[in-house]
Amino acid sequence: MAGLTKFERSTLAVVAVLTALAGVGNYRVWPAVPRFALATVALAGLAWMVSFGTEQVGERFGPGITGVMQSTLGNLPELFVVIFALKAGELVVAQTAIVGSVLANALLVLGLVIIVGARRARDGVMRFSSGLPNDTATLLFATVFIIVLLGLSLSSHDAASHHVEAISIVGAVCLLVVYITWLVPYLRSDDRPGELARPRISLRLAIVILAASGLGAAFVSDWFIGAVQPTIAVVGFSKPFVGIVIVAIAGNAVENTVGLVLAHKGSSDLAISVVKNSVAQIAAFLFPALVLISLLFSTRLTFSLQPVYIGALGLMALIVRQVTGDGEAEAFEGWALVGLYVVVAAVALFE
Repeated sequence: MAGLTKFERSTLAVVAVLTALAGVGNYRVWPAVPRFALATVALAGLAWMVSFGTEQVGERFGPGITGVMQSTLGNLPELFVVIFALKAGELVVAQTAIVGSVLANALLVLGLVIIVGARRARDGVMRFSSGLPNDTATLLFATVFIIVLLGLSLSSHDAASHHVEAISIVGAVCLLVVYITWLVPYLRSDDRPGELARPRISLRLAIVILAASGLGAAFVSDWFIGAVQPTIAVVGFSKPFVGIVIVAIAGNAVENTVGLVLAHKGSSDLAISVVKNSVAQIAAFLFPALVLISLLFSTRLTFSLQPVYIGALGLMALIVRQVTGDGEAEAFEGWALVGLYVVVAAVALFE
């Protein structure tokens, strides 16, 4: 464990203990609420492990590659939660977990980052490059376009509404192609490794941490889904609330922490990049990829959502573009984003 700080070693140990307890609770059939709580906290801890391992591997490359790696591997908890939800036939949890991750990053996390960044700035205005935010807005609008189009088709009961699955497959392939055509030039424009700081731990240890956290995320996600239904029966949470709020916040704990720390340090571009990369990754890569993966299960994921979430995604894409498109943001704009997420959470609670 050479190169790890005392805090990092302690955190890895705590995450390992939480994961083990979540496993014991699952296989010894502890009461539903403790099992659910342990799995949720373990998911957040494993997300941190993935982020840390990715950061150490990524320090051998440029910041753009590191950001994409962190977004991709950092979304492993959401990936596994959705896969196991589909396997268990929990379509509502699967859909709202994806929607919730987009909304949590684009509203809650981005809003908090803007609040901290604006207060850190001398004139109260957080400034950052508008390139990545605008790219993310395009990818987000492309996903929302497909979702809205299917929603309109279903609400009007036209002929296309009988082919939602086929249209979703076509849309998923198109989104993946668009994402790749954006990603390749983005990575090619990355900084050179010579400009980067020296990694603190060996590549072997970083890969071991990534492998262990990825494997742990797979098991904990299965245990989490197994505890959802009995926990809902005891506590009274709705399934949409579990996906929109609990899974989203636990799975995106890393983006919360990293983005806020970077904003507090005055690294506005990096702070916005962490959040925006995650939004683009979930909307234009993870969602369509899961639509295709769901073909392996009897429960299929499509771009067909409840009207309330179609509206939430569409309006979210507009307001995020409005707030970040000019490369400047004030604290009140961050509070507006956070407030909107709270409203979405309230709606999900009563669904």
